[in-house]
Amino acid sequence: MRDSRGREANDSLEELGLLVDTAGGVVAGHLLQKRESISPRTFLGRGKLEELKGLIGRDSIDVAVFDEDLSPGQVRNLEKELGIKVVDRSEVILHIFALRAKSSEARVQVELAQLEYQLPRLTRLWKHLSRLGGGIGTRGPGETQLEVDRRRVREKIGSLKKQLAGVEKERSVQRKKRENAFRVAIVGYTNAGKSTLFRVLTETEVFVEDRLFATVDATTRRLGSIRAPSTVITDTVGFIKKLPHHLVTSFHATLEEVVQADLLLHVVDSSSSRAAQQAATVEDVLVTMQAGGKPVIIVLNKIDLAEEEALQSLRYQFPSAVEISALKRVNIDALTERILEAVRQRRVLVTVEIPLSEKRLLSHLRESCEFVEERTLTDRVSIQCWAGSDEVGRLSRRGFPVRFG
Repeated sequence: MRDSRGREANDSLEELGLLVDTAGGVVAGHLLQKRESISPRTFLGRGKLEELKGLIGRDSIDVAVFDEDLSPGQVRNLEKELGIKVVDRSEVILHIFALRAKSSEARVQVELAQLEYQLPRLTRLWKHLSRLGGGIGTRGPGETQLEVDRRRVREKIGSLKKQLAGVEKERSVQRKKRENAFRVAIVGYTNAGKSTLFRVLTETEVFVEDRLFATVDATTRRLGSIRAPSTVITDTVGFIKKLPHHLVTSFHATLEEVVQADLLLHVVDSSSSRAAQQAATVEDVLVTMQAGGKPVIIVLNKIDLAEEEALQSLRYQFPSAVEISALKRVNIDALTERILEAVRQRRVLVTVEIPLSEKRLLSHLRESCEFVEERTLTDRVSIQCWAGSDEVGRLSRRGFPVRFG
C-alpha cells in the first residue's frame, strides 16, 4: 500500500511537470515529502523546507509549484521563507486555461474561476488587481486598499456570473433546437486524443496539439457519416486529477453538454502508463457532474503507441471497448458503427410509402433518419429507415401508413 501511494505521488508530480511545461515554465527539479500530516503553517516540514531552499539557491529557481492546493496563509508563509513566488496545482491549471481560452464564453468562464480562486488570497495579489476596473475608482470612507480590491473583485465576479447566465440561456436555446438530434459528447482525460477523434468523426478541422488542455472551448458539429443524420458530437474540455472546483463551477454551461448528451464517448489514452487511473478520474468527475449513469462507449485510443501487455490489461478492464488510433484513423468505422447502434436504440425501423410530390417531407426524412433502403415506384417512394418518435408521429398525422420493420 505504501509503495502504491509512492507511485501515485510520483505519477502526480510527473503530471505536474507537464502542466508547468504547458504553462510555459521549465522544471528545474522536484522534491517529494513523505509524512503523516502536513504543516498547517508551511505545508512542508522544516527539513524539507531547508532542502527546498538549497535547491532554489543552487538552480536560481524563481517559482515553487506545489502539487496540492495551498491555503492563503501557507502561500504567504512559504513566500516569506523561500523569497520567491509560490503557486499550487490549481493556479497552474487556471493559468493554462487562461492561455488556451479562445472564445469569449471560455474567457469569461476562466476569468470567473480565477477571481473566485484569488479572492481569499488578495493579501498577496492586491497590487496586481488595479486593472480589474468594475466602475470603482476611489476608496470609500475608511476602506483599506485590500477592502477596495475585495469589493472590486466581488463586483467583477457578480458581473461575470450575469454574463454566464446569459451564455447558459443561449446554450439552452441551442440545445432546444437540437432536441430532436441524437447528442454525443466526447469526454476523457486531458491529452487523451479527444479533439483528434472529434476532427475525424465530424470531418472538420479543429485545433489539435500534443499538450495538456489543448482544447478549452466546447465545439459541436454533425457526425460526418451520411448514415447518421441528426447526430451531433460535442468536443469537451479534458478532465484531470484534482480539477479545480472553481473551474467545474464556472464551466457549468459548457459541461451541461455532457449532462444533456444521449451518449458519451469516453476516450482513454491506452499508451499512458496511468490509463486505468485516468479513466477512473474521468468516471469520478462524471459522477460529480451527475452524468455517471449515461450510456457510454469506452474508446481505447492510441493503440498504435500502446504496449501489448498494457493493452491486454485494459481489454480485461473494459471488455466492450473499441480500440482505435484517431491519428492513424485505425478502426474508426467500427466506432462509427457502435455510435449508429446506440442511435438505433432510440429509434424504430419503419417502412413508409410517400408520393414523389412530397419533396419537403422527403428532404426532412433524409436529414433526420438513417435510410436502410429507398425504392422509387411509379408515383411514390418506398422508404425503409430508422426513425425517431417525432418522425413517426409526423408521418402518421399526415396520413401515410407506417409499417414497422
